[in-house]
Amino acid sequence: MDGGRGPHGPGLDQDGCFVREGDLDRVPAEFAPVVAELTARLTARFPPGRVVSSYLYGSIPRGTAVPGVSDLDALLVLRDEPGDADRAAARAVEAELDAAFPQIDGAGILLIGADRLLGEQERYDMAWFVACLCTPLSGPDLTAGLPRYRPTSLLARETNGDLFRRLPGLRERAAAVASEEERARLTRGVARNLVRTGFTLVMPRWGGWTSDLTESAEVFGRYYPAHAEQMRAAARAARTPAAYPGLLTELLSGLAPWLAEEYLAVHGAKTPRPQAP
Repeated sequence: MDGGRGPHGPGLDQDGCFVREGDLDRVPAEFAPVVAELTARLTARFPPGRVVSSYLYGSIPRGTAVPGVSDLDALLVLRDEPGDADRAAARAVEAELDAAFPQIDGAGILLIGADRLLGEQERYDMAWFVACLCTPLSGPDLTAGLPRYRPTSLLARETNGDLFRRLPGLRERAAAVASEEERARLTRGVARNLVRTGFTLVMPRWGGWTSDLTESAEVFGRYYPAHAEQMRAAARAARTPAAYPGLLTELLSGLAPWLAEEYLAVHGAKTPRPQAP
């Protein structure tokens, strides 16, 4: 089915390349203290010079965050690969921010070493993510010199072509859930990932980009109407996971395996990455 998009759809410039999302000027006033405190706590928790650059991503720098609903998403580029001390520092900052600010419903901080970010293997995954979906917060923008990106099948493969590998682990985590709060967190994460994976499955055909989960589900549904309602349900659960306590099992047994198989058939498998130490 043709979704009706040309080669220069939403989120792209006149040359068909991604327009970077987000800007610090778009951070809603309610979230400005959270961002300021993030910077302060990173400085306090990480040794001087350990963090090369920091970035925001998600709804806060896009200006669409909803107080009490949205979370804070950040990425830190480190001098070298993250170790246990780095991960512990990041988890501490996440917990401190979540406890201090009712504006956010959780915080997440990704960590990556500078060399890996700029290496060839991450060119169409993390480097694209930082260059196109992350807003510089501190330090140099390490992706400024990279080539421009287009919504290609290669990009789709290297960003989300590993669902088939991750699915067994997600099922194990779901089976081990010990509380409703834990189930809600996992439901939210799985639902977000499935909606984004469904969107990138059709992204090259649609010829554009969006990070809006509701729009992503609708775009996906134009190409796969038989699975449209499942994807809409995932998009709803990504916003309010506690309202859908039984959906996690349904997603992992129905939509996710179908999506993993279809992704492989359309774009192929993501290049395997070395296991983290």
